[in-house]
Amino acid sequence: MLNLGLLHSLRAQNENDILEGFNDDLNSSNDIFSDFGEEIENKQIQEEERFYRYGRFVSFTMGLGLTTFSGNRGKAYNDNHPTFSFGIIYFADFRNAFNLGMEYSKHTMLIDSPVEINDDSENPIGAVDITFLRPFMAYRYYIDTTDLGTVITFANPYLIARLEYWYQRNKFREYNDGQMQKGGGLGLGAGGGLEIPVDLEKSFLGIQFLIHQVNLFDKDTKSFRSTPSSTDPTFCETNRCYGFDNLKGIGYSFMTSYLISW
Repeated sequence: MLNLGLLHSLRAQNENDILEGFNDDLNSSNDIFSDFGEEIENKQIQEEERFYRYGRFVSFTMGLGLTTFSGNRGKAYNDNHPTFSFGIIYFADFRNAFNLGMEYSKHTMLIDSPVEINDDSENPIGAVDITFLRPFMAYRYYIDTTDLGTVITFANPYLIARLEYWYQRNKFREYNDGQMQKGGGLGLGAGGGLEIPVDLEKSFLGIQFLIHQVNLFDKDTKSFRSTPSSTDPTFCETNRCYGFDNLKGIGYSFMTSYLISW
């Protein structure tokens, strides 16, 4: 009887231990999800502390470069380099940054044969000065280069996407008393770049390449389509006549810049 009572006592003790262990597992203080959340929060705090100590908060940029086009617009335009650029970059953390800025470029189009807008072979349109002023806002993502080697990490590679507004002005220098055309078009730009430190964490040399898709107001114009001369029907038989059915084309820009950071 003593052995049987001892057996019941041990069994009851084991059952109590199991129930206590089960209750401990259910206790919120030992919740696996709670522990996991605390670990993530600690990592985020460490990352924020590292960013506040070693990261950049704001950069001011000034740059020079070139802007050109493909398609008929590229054939019609002579690019008058350089393109000017300036802007400000706000860094949310090591990977994400937001950019506001402005770029300005000049181009020239020379029409010296009869076209739709002016079919007078004796007084052709001549030179047209084109300027583009484009404010933009952009998002930059700095690529994680931890496992890509020291050289790539040192260069700070990034991807960029931006929303732009191209304000365009065409001035007919020799036609119709300097007639002026003005308009604007919304565009998107995408590309990438590098930022090479000159003075670590304080100044950088930037290199950036972008492709621009822009809805310019004169992209479908027929004004510069070749047409026979009204003043000399045989002009195009003895001279090289040319024109452009439209001014469609994709834009490209390559910029070098100097960044000052805080």
